[in-house]
Amino acid sequence: MSAPAGTPGTPEAGDRTDRAEGAAPATPRALARRRRREALRRFAREYARNRAGLFGLAALLAIGALALTAPLLVDQADLTITGAPGAAYQPPSVEYPLGTDNFGRSILDLVIWGSRVSLTVGFLATAVSVVLGTLVGMTAGHFGASGGAAGRIVSSALMRVTDWFLVLPTLVLAVALAAVLPRGTGTIIIAIGLTVWPATARLVRAQTLAVEARPYVERARALGGGHAHVMAWHVLPNVMPVVLAQTTLLVATSIIAESTLAFLGVGDPTVVSWGGVLEAARNAGAISSGIWWYMVPPGLAIALVALSFTLCGRALESVINPRLRG
Repeated sequence: MSAPAGTPGTPEAGDRTDRAEGAAPATPRALARRRRREALRRFAREYARNRAGLFGLAALLAIGALALTAPLLVDQADLTITGAPGAAYQPPSVEYPLGTDNFGRSILDLVIWGSRVSLTVGFLATAVSVVLGTLVGMTAGHFGASGGAAGRIVSSALMRVTDWFLVLPTLVLAVALAAVLPRGTGTIIIAIGLTVWPATARLVRAQTLAVEARPYVERARALGGGHAHVMAWHVLPNVMPVVLAQTTLLVATSIIAESTLAFLGVGDPTVVSWGGVLEAARNAGAISSGIWWYMVPPGLAIALVALSFTLCGRALESVINPRLRG
């Protein structure tokens, strides 16, 4: 009577033993990569269920592609006052789908080229704001939770500075900084970045306090982990999802702020941006003259980008916070 398949000593059992012994055990790094891939897949599935977020993402990809290909679509010579090919104030037509301005420049070309400056300022100003707000909020939260008496003094000082910036009118402060510093795109980026960071700092501080109370952070301190280790390896990874969602919302705020500063005349007059086009339309009297095609396209572009980033930010928040789903 033959032994049942799979019992010790049979070929099937030997094959399985060889396979088990020949398979290399998964390393911690491989397991970590696998968990990251699974987390990304779950994130993509949850985000795909949000139709508004998908619309915002598609609109942002289209606008980003338009901004990147603007040098291929628009001749820079046509953007100058002396090189404008058309007549002034032509209404929308086949040749000029969005009409022309008071210098004969195509409004469509101005809107396409202006997307480069507006998006650049929005992203860079947001980066300045997010980095500054994350550093201040995480430092205040960490030392306020585990820094002792000296840490609480540092945390209190940082939050009082944050509160001072928070109560100041953002637009007034940005206009003041833009008026004092040399005029240019870099000045606009700094002015916006230094005025919209307090909300991020407050949000990151609250999230840091929640993370600091978790058992694995206490275990890391008990094993000798210093402030830098705890903040870099335990606090920062857990606050990054919130920071990412806040970033998408701040980009829309930064783009609107850049357009407002340019509309008020404190932007860089040598570059073409959506706010600059609106400011030029106001100076040319397009509002009183009823030349709507000079004002509506850049205004709609600003509204579309702000709406798209807001939809993406809300979708990210719903994915990160399960209580917001549904």
